[in-house]
Amino acid sequence: MMSTPVHNASYQDLLEQISHTYTTGRAAAFTAVNTHLLQTYWQVSRQIVEFEQGGKDRAEYGAGLIQRLSADLRLRHGKGFSRANLISMRQFYLLYSKSQKPSGFLSWSHYVELIRMDDPLERSFYEQEAIAERWSVPELKRQYASSLFLRLAASKDKAGVLQLARQGQAVAQPQDLLREPYIFEFLKIPEPWQVSETQLEAALSQHLQQFLLELGKGFTFVGRQYRITVNNTHFRVDLVFYHRILRCFVLIDLKMGKVQHHDIGQMNLYLGYFAKEENTPEDQPPIGIILSRNKDELLVEYATYQMNSQLFVQKYQLYLPDREELRREIEQTLKEAGEDLT
Repeated sequence: MMSTPVHNASYQDLLEQISHTYTTGRAAAFTAVNTHLLQTYWQVSRQIVEFEQGGKDRAEYGAGLIQRLSADLRLRHGKGFSRANLISMRQFYLLYSKSQKPSGFLSWSHYVELIRMDDPLERSFYEQEAIAERWSVPELKRQYASSLFLRLAASKDKAGVLQLARQGQAVAQPQDLLREPYIFEFLKIPEPWQVSETQLEAALSQHLQQFLLELGKGFTFVGRQYRITVNNTHFRVDLVFYHRILRCFVLIDLKMGKVQHHDIGQMNLYLGYFAKEENTPEDQPPIGIILSRNKDELLVEYATYQMNSQLFVQKYQLYLPDREELRREIEQTLKEAGEDLT
């Protein structure tokens, strides 16, 4: 005789408790195993470096030490001791001393990417962000390739650059959301490109996960071509998001050419509508971002004079930025502080 399914509240509580215990335990087990693996690699790399520094009697091994170790260790333990992996382990120890231990929240694959970054400020930023945002290894690689740190740091003073590097990106006010430029290389639209605003919007919607990663932390998608009506006249906002940290709507309009003054006026209308008609009492004032390939700074300054301070005009690119140009800007900013991006 089959038993009758249990649907009462006490059973549901039991089901939730078991599920929570299992999920928490599995996460803790992964973290513990990962932490132990990182500690093991750190110890291996320490032993290699200390052997290298052990005096003239070790000098005979020279540059061939890693190659010899790789061959012998692979015979004993398998492919985990490839020459490339041993080189990474050695660098791991050199970069992470006892006073700067690696985080158990990141995998060895994350650290393989991090130790390839020459500049300690950049490396620190990407490590902090990967931990805070739980970036996968592909996400970490994409953000580094798109020069996220350099783009964020280029608009800050020297104190802001150093804070960004050591603490990651903090989102406490609308200005903290902005990047200049936004990079949409994940759309793989080649130059010269011939796409309309509608096609660009559709492409971003189809690659929503990558787009959210580019926008930054805290964004949740609300809708595309979001219709609003004012006195029987219909308007459509290209993309609408809600920011869970700032607790506000973020409205995005896309422009293929230069932003015109009427584009700014239209976004201001959208902001007014959302503030009056869409916001709940718990919501903060909405934020508007007009994304354009070109930006006339003087026109924007005049067109936004005494206008909503939550309205921003930012540039975007369909290809990766010039990393060295951004680096030079930051080097100039840090010059007086005695810091260097080397």
